[in-house]
Amino acid sequence: MTLSERTKTILYPLILLVVLIAIWDGAIRFFKVPNYILPTPAAVLEAMHRGYIEGLYWKHFFYTLQSMVSGYLLGCTLAFLLGCLFAESRTCERLLYPYVVALQSMPKVALAPLIIVWFGFDLASKVVMVSLVCFFPMFINTAVGLKQTNPALLDLMRAFSASRLHVLLHIKIPSAAGHIFAGLQIAIVLGLIGAVVAEFVSSTKGLGHLINAAAVNLETNTMFAALFSLAVLGILGSQAIRRLHARVVFWDRGAIAQAPLSE
Repeated sequence: MTLSERTKTILYPLILLVVLIAIWDGAIRFFKVPNYILPTPAAVLEAMHRGYIEGLYWKHFFYTLQSMVSGYLLGCTLAFLLGCLFAESRTCERLLYPYVVALQSMPKVALAPLIIVWFGFDLASKVVMVSLVCFFPMFINTAVGLKQTNPALLDLMRAFSASRLHVLLHIKIPSAAGHIFAGLQIAIVLGLIGAVVAEFVSSTKGLGHLINAAAVNLETNTMFAALFSLAVLGILGSQAIRRLHARVVFWDRGAIAQAPLSE
């Protein structure tokens, strides 16, 4: 990607952001919207300054980040391993797949109180919630990707008497890398949702708790500041996965094209 293309990739979203903020501020002034319904951009900026420059929000930010990252890594790792097992064992798939689908079909909000009873009110319950939310998209993408390996490559490896482990590590997983990273990408967004839902249900820290506390006092500027913080977490996580995708799956030109910020 040339320098001018990279500049456009960064500049165009910034221009759109400035336009949206101008429309936002102008609409509030024109329609005289009360601050407790929709805060001005200046009020949100002031809340973010108070929260991050003065340090009031950092403990909430890092609590959500910790639960998100821990749950994401745990859920995606288990999903990847189980996806490999399902792809390699037809018997295992027949035995467990209906139960995996049944677990995914249960609304995670309904499971949240039970998770809190089992794992307590601290970080562990948030990590479990995030893991459950991240698990299914990663599991499905892994299993489907492994099963879509080119049959000609598999026949070639069988002709050379390659072991199943060798075929899995050197043929199937590289072939399924695009699907696997797609699962990781989806899980980032869902993981944030899981973390916030868990903090809504019961927490004394985190950005979800901050939104709940601000809603009680009608502090919409604080709510917007927390929402923008979640958006930043989502964008950074998504960009990190896209860059990793472009570097690891270097043979996939589609992955490289989708990572405009990559070196």
